[in-house]
Amino acid sequence: MKAIILKEFGSTDQLQRQELQIPEIKDQEVLIKVKAISINPVDIKTREGKGAAGKIKDENPMILGWDISGIVEVSRSEEFKAGDEVFGMVNFPGHGKAYAEYVAAPANQLALKPKQTSHTDAAAATLAALTAWQVLVDHAKIKAGDRVLIHAAAGGVGHYAVQIAKHLGAYVIGTSSAAKKQFVLSLGADEYIDYTAGPLEQFTGNIDFVLDTIGGENIDKSLKVIKKGGTIISIPSGLREAVAEKAKAMGINGYFTMVESSGHNMQQIARLLENGALKSHVSQLFDFEQMADAHLALETGRTQGKIVITVNAI
Repeated sequence: MKAIILKEFGSTDQLQRQELQIPEIKDQEVLIKVKAISINPVDIKTREGKGAAGKIKDENPMILGWDISGIVEVSRSEEFKAGDEVFGMVNFPGHGKAYAEYVAAPANQLALKPKQTSHTDAAAATLAALTAWQVLVDHAKIKAGDRVLIHAAAGGVGHYAVQIAKHLGAYVIGTSSAAKKQFVLSLGADEYIDYTAGPLEQFTGNIDFVLDTIGGENIDKSLKVIKKGGTIISIPSGLREAVAEKAKAMGINGYFTMVESSGHNMQQIARLLENGALKSHVSQLFDFEQMADAHLALETGRTQGKIVITVNAI
């Protein structure tokens, strides 16, 4: 099978095409013929030796990627049969090995792809959509009427978070650059804030919950607009203590969280895709051979929605 291996941590030059054997599957796993792959900032960080690098550094070969959509070729699980179209985030934060034509995946980390959802849109709605779902539903427990502020609302996690928060009945405020204002509002945001326009507290306040996808000084800016007893969750790694300590000093709940593979959550996302409550925005589509170009595009930090790579003909 065709695969893209990471020869060693570093630049995109380390991403190399290689022919490998099709992986064998264990009990409760399925072999998926991949149709589309989604990439995320953690792919870039891991390629550079950060992110999930510690989890895969001893693997040979190292194969990046966790987000897939495809067709079950062989099943050793009662959950799925050969021919089923499935999608999910595989073995995160471990070794997903998604940059390949075939992927072995635990069946309990997948969901059936809605028939009307394309493989490209399904692949997009994996790590980023799971992150938004787990933060808003499982951790923050957002309820109708909550005032929710979502940073980088036009990005991968952000554009799903806006839609999920609205589905939960929240009043949603999204930040982005001015060029992405209409996109953010089209997702269902009730308000839009240009993050370059001035201090955040000039434009909003009395916030119940903030989803911070940026980190750094953005945490300090966000704390100024959250009401006492409110919550901020930050997802950039390495900020666990900074978030908790700064928030606690202001009477706010603050913590870091990391997404985990979950077939149950994928099923919930599948239902939202099926009923139209959630839509993927794929801004750029690359061929498998263009993986390095896809990484470079994501590195710009200007991605609107998601970047997806097609593997086998769709």
